[in-house]
Amino acid sequence: MNVILTIIHIFGVVTMGFSGLMATCLLTSKIAEDGATTAFLLGTVITLIAGLLMFYPTLNTPKKVSRQAGFLLVSMTWSLMPVFCTLPLLLYMPQLSFVDAYFEVVSGLTTTGATVLSGLDTLPMSINLWRHELNWIAGMGIIIFAVAILPILGIGGMQLYKAETPGSVKESELPPRIAQTAKALWLVYAGISVVCIIALRLAGMSWFDAICHAFAAMSLGGFSTHDSNIGFFNSLSIEVVLTIFQLIAAINFATHFIAIKKRSFNPYTDDMEARAFLILVLGSCVIAAAVLYQAGTYPDFFTALRHASFNLVTIATDCGFASQDFNQWPIFVPMWMLFLSCLSASSGSTGGGIRMIRTIILMKQARLELFKFIHPSAVKSLKIGDTVINNKIVTSVTGFIFLYFISIVILVFTLLLSGMDFISAFSAIIACFNNAGPGLNQVGPATNYGSLTDFQIGVCTFAMLLGRVQIFSIVILFVPEFWKK
Repeated sequence: MNVILTIIHIFGVVTMGFSGLMATCLLTSKIAEDGATTAFLLGTVITLIAGLLMFYPTLNTPKKVSRQAGFLLVSMTWSLMPVFCTLPLLLYMPQLSFVDAYFEVVSGLTTTGATVLSGLDTLPMSINLWRHELNWIAGMGIIIFAVAILPILGIGGMQLYKAETPGSVKESELPPRIAQTAKALWLVYAGISVVCIIALRLAGMSWFDAICHAFAAMSLGGFSTHDSNIGFFNSLSIEVVLTIFQLIAAINFATHFIAIKKRSFNPYTDDMEARAFLILVLGSCVIAAAVLYQAGTYPDFFTALRHASFNLVTIATDCGFASQDFNQWPIFVPMWMLFLSCLSASSGSTGGGIRMIRTIILMKQARLELFKFIHPSAVKSLKIGDTVINNKIVTSVTGFIFLYFISIVILVFTLLLSGMDFISAFSAIIACFNNAGPGLNQVGPATNYGSLTDFQIGVCTFAMLLGRVQIFSIVILFVPEFWKK
């Protein structure tokens, strides 16, 4: 019973925190007089009261959180908090169904960037700000999730980061306690976000657009204030700025912290995961540009490189912006972009998917197995840099990747059963599961998810949640052994 009360108490704290976040949009709406003031006022009050009703009756409950309670709390936060976050949308747009509102909010909180809304250009300023605040605050939450929760199961976050840090980049460079580490990484995240806002303003955006798109870029959330997304601006300088900051956001924030602390670029060159990510993504930009130029999609190679680079980086990093309708490109390019969304982002970043470090571990394990097949008597350990990777990590990575692919297969077949065509179903699940945003065909960058049925929206919503919490955090709750003392 104490476990349940502790979970309710902590969830109440989180709920009150979101009411405070909602209040910032209430203030924005009041100043801008954009017509959404009542929606945010009611939403803030309802959310605050709900939080207080959970918080105060459980005030004297022991605050120690067990391993089981921690994972249950994570699943509750990601799945139940969106219910409160839908309030401003439902109150301002009564024609919006709860299913669609829940999808929109989950898309924001999982930093997916998929949307069911149209007419973004004419939405109240406060509504657009709310969508982007969900992106940004969730990006911070994802970093802490990676630091504090995933290492318990040995499937990601700082455990993987520490396992792969070679040479001079050691875990001793980070603050020793989780709370200190979280604070340090939050400061880095917030500081880079401020720099991004200023850079976008200098590149030509208004202050409001700069704030919203910086929030979306740093969280790799992909929401925009315009229906035509980044294509609305038609600006090379804006695309360059966003490309740079999306690449930054897809690198482990612990690496950023150490680089800032040392005032050196060496942590980036020493980080094998960051090197592999940048080489793969930037190399893919050149290849995609060559394919587009050869196919005659663009008149010259520079134009092809510009559009290929921005759109490939934004999908590969699981952000989800778009400046072109890449659904019309030769199929190789958008399919390669979706493939990159599965594995490019680093652990400890705001991106989704398998993460680059797991890909590296699996590739090295496969190479090691081939070596042992040729030399059955040899004794050789799996290493990344100078660090030997524990078999427990290799096993957990293998298990994660199996669950990753089987989950995608099941969800794709579920959408096919609902009547979707294969390309739309496959790309929708890949984009939602990796929290990348737009897919192809029915859910391509020139359209949105608004044309899907409620059932299809529900499947995509579940895919976003399952992908964001890295599968295990939900699946583990249904394993009987997990609940045994």
